[in-house]
Amino acid sequence: MDRTPRDAARSLMRVRQIREFSDVPPTDDELAAIADVARWSGSSTNSQPWRFIVTRDRDALLRIHDAGLPQTRSLRTAPAAIVIALPEDDFAVSHAFDEGRAAERMLIAANRLGLAGGIAWARREVRPLVAELFGIPAGWFVRTIVVLGHPTDAALAPKNPPGKGRLPRDEVVFEDRWPADRS
Repeated sequence: MDRTPRDAARSLMRVRQIREFSDVPPTDDELAAIADVARWSGSSTNSQPWRFIVTRDRDALLRIHDAGLPQTRSLRTAPAAIVIALPEDDFAVSHAFDEGRAAERMLIAANRLGLAGGIAWARREVRPLVAELFGIPAGWFVRTIVVLGHPTDAALAPKNPPGKGRLPRDEVVFEDRWPADRS
């Protein structure tokens, strides 16, 4: 039996932001596979602006968690993470887009490997600490940390009643042009 396009895409709709992890860490092979997916993500003009730091340093992750709440709450239980470093240059917008592409692909890869992931956001005032902890050189910064691990049962529990996790399709997806009756 052939699958419909929606059935084929359904697994992508199941990739969720997870913020609570068990103490079972991902394997070295799993982390390497996820890092390679990030490395092979597309980037503007194939610039590959990012550098990735794979870390299992719980002390460092907890220090960032404490300094950056609430945007870093997923680091509290994270057994591993991949830090995305970007250059401080004139390509901030395209680098941000590239960073988002790499981060999303890491979340998808984690899901395909039976793991889960989430995004921790290092606000501007937290970035010097992140740079110190991971040896980020001058001229580079970290905004996104992809948190990886095995989700807890609580993290997998639905956050919304069935059918309420997203706005209705007709409020978000329009054909050809924005409807005149919507603002």
